[in-house]
Amino acid sequence: MTDYRLQAVTVDKMPASGPGAAPSHPAPGGQPAVPPNQIRGFRRYLNSFFKDHAFIRMIYKNMFRISPRLYRSSQPTPRHIAQAARLGVRTVINLRGRRDNCGSWVLEDEACTRHGVALVNFAVNSRDAPKKHILHQAREIWRDAQYPVLMHCKAGSDRVGFMSVLYLFVHEGVPLETALRQLSPKYGHLRHAKTGILDHFFETFLAYAKAQGIEPGVDAFFTWVDDVYDPPEFKKTFMTRWWASVLADKVLRRE
Repeated sequence: MTDYRLQAVTVDKMPASGPGAAPSHPAPGGQPAVPPNQIRGFRRYLNSFFKDHAFIRMIYKNMFRISPRLYRSSQPTPRHIAQAARLGVRTVINLRGRRDNCGSWVLEDEACTRHGVALVNFAVNSRDAPKKHILHQAREIWRDAQYPVLMHCKAGSDRVGFMSVLYLFVHEGVPLETALRQLSPKYGHLRHAKTGILDHFFETFLAYAKAQGIEPGVDAFFTWVDDVYDPPEFKKTFMTRWWASVLADKVLRRE
């Protein structure tokens, strides 16, 4: 069996075993190593506030509890991390991936350390065909995580919507048709923009299951992913609408 986790995911503060375990890569003296290119000092606040649009998230964090064990949100500020810790959150899954030159990520990393919350950096895309190894990795991460979990992307709309669908379906057994409500305008998701490829992915599987006369369960889903799903061919079946792409990419400046 392929060890998908080793291919892409970085787990920077996932305890080795149980609460309070040491970070996975401590520097001498027991502190996490600081990469030389990491943005530091007051610059990390300026970078987060202006370049990464944290001023929007300070007003509206787009955070929802979608199950007793999982919250979804936009990129959290240090204050949001503190609030999440008070709610009992033990793990933050960052779907933007590790970004040493992004003030928001540096502040998030520092806040998770300060509040004793595990940080899992797991990069997921929002405008391309989902990658097979990402789907398998996500399943393993959710299996091993300490709950409750807060999962986020930048705006809390697309990547976290996709992964919320996958989580509810794969990890909690929610029917896929029901879980698909996580990809909704309620959270700012635009299905007619390039991000609509995420809806199309699940809908393609449902159409396949219906055509084959099989139950669209988790086992059938991963069999389809491994044996039938062809990302390059799949991309050819998806069309966007220009106005939605302009809104998402130029106006809202989604990742």
